[in-house]
Amino acid sequence: MSNRRIIVAVSGGIAAFKSASLVSSLIQDGHHVDVVMSSAALNFIGKSTFAALCNCEPVLDIYDSRFPLGAHIELPLKADALVIAPATARVIASCAQGLSDDLLSTLYLCMDAPVLIAPAMSDVMWRKAAVQRNVEQLRSDGVQFVGPNSGWLSCRRTGDGRMSEPTEILAALQSILR
Repeated sequence: MSNRRIIVAVSGGIAAFKSASLVSSLIQDGHHVDVVMSSAALNFIGKSTFAALCNCEPVLDIYDSRFPLGAHIELPLKADALVIAPATARVIASCAQGLSDDLLSTLYLCMDAPVLIAPAMSDVMWRKAAVQRNVEQLRSDGVQFVGPNSGWLSCRRTGDGRMSEPTEILAALQSILR
């Protein structure tokens, strides 16, 4: 399954640190990885982390000059899959509602390849009816989900909403790509 082109989109949540391990594993498995970061992700993990892992700066802006047609157009053309990890409630809502209010959600709308979402949020947020409606909408649209798991959350309590471990995300992606 090596030599695939995977886009890893990182949104703004404390679980963003786990996405570095996921990217590292994908690179070690022989994949080309393009990292897209939301502006909120920069509050949790630096772009230099992904630049070092991928040997390429992450994409932060829809108007990145490396992509004359726009990153949201050019990245999906060569991608075998999009993984959104972590996926916050806001990102899930934007994707489910078809909003194109930032690079990540616009990229999602331009994807023909499989999409895998790894949610990460507080247990209170995860249980909200609105979040569950958005998840169900995405599932009915063909999006695959991995997690969330139950465990210790950054809100200093235990509950559902913990992002799946990078090994679980990688296994789910491998299953999708088979």
